[in-house]
Amino acid sequence: MATMTATNVRDVGPKDIQTFNNNAPTRIDLGNIADVPYYVEKRYVRAVDNGDEFQYEEVPVEEFYDDDKEDTLDALIRNVKDQQRESQVVTTSASATVPRGSLTTQPEAVDDFVRNFLVRMSMKKTMQQFQIEWHNLSSAGRIKTNECGYLPDVVKHNEELSEKMRLLESEVDRYRKSAEKAREEFVKMKKERDYHRQHHNRIAQEKNNLVTFVKRLKSHLSTFEPQLDELKSKYDGAMREKMVYKLEKEKLQNELNALKLGSSTTLQNSTEGESGPTQIKLRELRLKEEKKKQAMTNEQRRLTGSTDSTHESNPRDSDFPMDTGNNPYLNRFAEDAFHRSTLTLAKEIEAHDGPISCAAIHPRKHVAVTVSDDRSWKMWAIPEGDMIMKGEGHSDWVSGIDFHPSGNKMATCSGDTTIKIWDFSQKKCVHTFTNHLLPVWSVNFHSCGDFIASASQDKTVRLWDLNSLRCRTVMRGHQDSVHSAELLMFSNIILSSSVDKTLMLWDARTGLAEHTFIGHVNPCNQATFNLRGDTVASCDSKGIVKLWDVRTVKSIVTLDFGPYSANSVSFHPTGQLLTAASSDRTIKLYNIASEQLIPLSSHHDEVQYVKFDLKGQYMISTGRDRTLRVWS
Repeated sequence: MATMTATNVRDVGPKDIQTFNNNAPTRIDLGNIADVPYYVEKRYVRAVDNGDEFQYEEVPVEEFYDDDKEDTLDALIRNVKDQQRESQVVTTSASATVPRGSLTTQPEAVDDFVRNFLVRMSMKKTMQQFQIEWHNLSSAGRIKTNECGYLPDVVKHNEELSEKMRLLESEVDRYRKSAEKAREEFVKMKKERDYHRQHHNRIAQEKNNLVTFVKRLKSHLSTFEPQLDELKSKYDGAMREKMVYKLEKEKLQNELNALKLGSSTTLQNSTEGESGPTQIKLRELRLKEEKKKQAMTNEQRRLTGSTDSTHESNPRDSDFPMDTGNNPYLNRFAEDAFHRSTLTLAKEIEAHDGPISCAAIHPRKHVAVTVSDDRSWKMWAIPEGDMIMKGEGHSDWVSGIDFHPSGNKMATCSGDTTIKIWDFSQKKCVHTFTNHLLPVWSVNFHSCGDFIASASQDKTVRLWDLNSLRCRTVMRGHQDSVHSAELLMFSNIILSSSVDKTLMLWDARTGLAEHTFIGHVNPCNQATFNLRGDTVASCDSKGIVKLWDVRTVKSIVTLDFGPYSANSVSFHPTGQLLTAASSDRTIKLYNIASEQLIPLSSHHDEVQYVKFDLKGQYMISTGRDRTLRVWS
């Protein structure tokens, strides 16, 4: 350790002492005073860098929470003093091991002590007078240095003790304030701890009560599960029998009508030109049949709960085609799986100025039509990407579109609550349906071309007649907005999906719901049939896609494409491939036979719609990135 001892700078004699008055310095002769050497002393003190000087003890957390005894102020002060004493002992023991150099202390002279005192007290006049008197007495030899030349050590020691005492008193006051503040904080934290303890205990009790209640409910519900399963199986069997009886009834009714028609024609020919009682009886029979038909119509109106005039007879109303169960498109395809290698991006078309919500494919030509939030629709040649035609007329975003089976007409729906019919030969909108109360989400043509099914936010599905230009049936049953409505090809069955998390099958002729598919836990965005009509695919807002068996009304496959929303689904005509449009900017391809999932990174934003053409040659997709993409 580096040390420094006192060194003699120079010997200062009595003749070197000067006094100062107000005008100029005066030299005083102190020759009679014995020569006394004066020393200037320097001291360097370096702190001992010893790692054992301070000891840190970890305070257990439990002491602050489990000790309920409050520490008094005296105890806190006593703890602080003990810690200081321990630190001093450690410092002393550490410093004792290090050798130090010896320092020689020169006692302070009496006159220097007085001068320093006067300077410290700013007594300049007294200091000047003292200088004069001191040096006069020194020159006269009246001051003896051996008696009053040096200050006794006890005075200096007392002064140092007084200064140290003042410092210690100030430290004690500071520690007392700190201890009081710490005590207040400690009391505050204890109160907060007690509050949170009570709150935790209360929550824990409530949780235990809820757990017990849930267990009782589960045990109670488990007793009803066998009964529910039995009732559900009975209900499904009854609904199947009802459908079978209904079909048989319709078949027998058609045969009866044919027999009545043949018998009436025979009677009419045999009694032609006669005005006897036979002709009168035939007229009465016809009137009874007409009254009976009218009564059946009124009964259907009562069952559907319709309050509008949609069931009023109109001579221009279209007749529903008979369900023969024959689909001519089924004979076009072999039962081969659809391979990923044959599906690649063929064309990207910048179609609209806003997000594209839906698209439709012409039934016979390589033509596609897109609708957008920019309130317009555009027709494109596929796969060249040339625009053929454009239409505007809606006052709000256009949400859905579908081609007439002949390909000469088209229907669009919009957020302005209207459905417009466009005729390509006349190049204009030929009619607008306005019965919906809220935005319309989708439209779909019947395979006969005389009816349109629409789904709306007003919780209804409506069937429109293109010949009488009126709403034939209003189907009410969903509890929330209906997002899609699709007619099964060559059939009178309508499939709808809704925000109420259900799918429903409707009979378009009566407007009655035949089946309800329950299984989604999120709002359904769309549902569609495969070409055979025996399987339904649906998607919801969390990316869950389900495949349903129409005959058993049960889910057969559940696919999780989440967490992003699945906005649209479409079957390949062979029924072996399912595609889904996702909000994560990809198209999900799922091979049903091999259970293989193949995502396609396609759009730059959410994919809104996907659709295969009826021949299975290509697929189109649209998205919020305003593009139409063709995959082949």
